[in-house]
Amino acid sequence: MYSEKVMDHFRNPRNVGEIPDADGVGTVGNPVCGDMMTVHIKVKDNRIADIKFKTFGCGAAVATSSMVTELAKGKTLDEAMKITRADVAEHLGGLPPIKMHCSNLAADALHSAIDDYRKKKSK
Repeated sequence: MYSEKVMDHFRNPRNVGEIPDADGVGTVGNPVCGDMMTVHIKVKDNRIADIKFKTFGCGAAVATSSMVTELAKGKTLDEAMKITRADVAEHLGGLPPIKMHCSNLAADALHSAIDDYRKKKSK
């Protein structure tokens, strides 16, 4: 059973889409369940100025992607790197244990986008 917050983020996901000139892009997937997530970030003054996601997966995968973008927007890169799977699940009012891997993917996709940005910037 999903919380109302999970259902809200599934039915009305925030920040869906792509950023064509993204500063960082992170794509992660889970071959077991088939979920795939891509997060695009735009960075200004070391903060996430804009963030979008595209997710192929179950309702929990869409909801966690939506929530992670809400949690990360406006944060510094270091603050965003501290967002954990537990944070995502907690802000959604909890997830069934079998769906916790979805929140893990959402946090991983965010961290991957930040890592991508940092790699590009250090070149």
